[in-house]
Amino acid sequence: MKAANVMTTRVITVAPDTNVREVARILHINRISAVPVVDGGERVLGMVSEGDLIRRGRESPDGGGSWWLSSFVAGEPVRPAPVSNRTARDVMTRDVYRAREDTPLEEIAVLLERHGIKRVPIERDGKLVGLVSRANLIHGLASGTPRGSSSGDPGIRDTIMDVLKRAGVSTHLLNVVVSDGTAYLWGAVESRSENEAVRAAAESATGVKRVSDHLFVLAERVRGGSPAE
Repeated sequence: MKAANVMTTRVITVAPDTNVREVARILHINRISAVPVVDGGERVLGMVSEGDLIRRGRESPDGGGSWWLSSFVAGEPVRPAPVSNRTARDVMTRDVYRAREDTPLEEIAVLLERHGIKRVPIERDGKLVGLVSRANLIHGLASGTPRGSSSGDPGIRDTIMDVLKRAGVSTHLLNVVVSDGTAYLWGAVESRSENEAVRAAAESATGVKRVSDHLFVLAERVRGGSPAE
């Protein structure tokens, strides 16, 4: 199984001059822990993670502590500081490990483990086309690696994701893995009706032989309820 089988193709990115506060907001509202920094040509310049924001925040030149931490102190306004004027370019990690669409998942697993990272940008001709996180990797490996994975699996996956986007279904918390004609659905949905819509989109895609549904309803998980069947 290759990176193309499991990668997230709708990648949220920021520009080099994006203010760090805006980066923090993007991470928060999209429930992600890191974001690639790309230029106008979709070339990856670096990655900004929550860790980068916190670590760079501690480096405030006025010695007043981290704006990131102080912003979460209830009832206290965020104190203006030079660090708050920094941009993604100032705090990003520049040494980014990358992979291609045809990179085997086993190689990506070794890359993540060896360098202690959580995600790898996937590039085509030097441009960002996707992202493989540890969660994507686990989903792919859990779905199995058949001896002769169909060359049409990535296309089937793209079709399902396109149908979901056109139907207005948020795919930020979803991952679809297609392996040998089986569509594995992972992640969270907002409601049971959305769960049914995702499953229907997968079942109706040409080339899908079977659907394995591992989705859960986000509100139920937050309340401590059981995952949606």
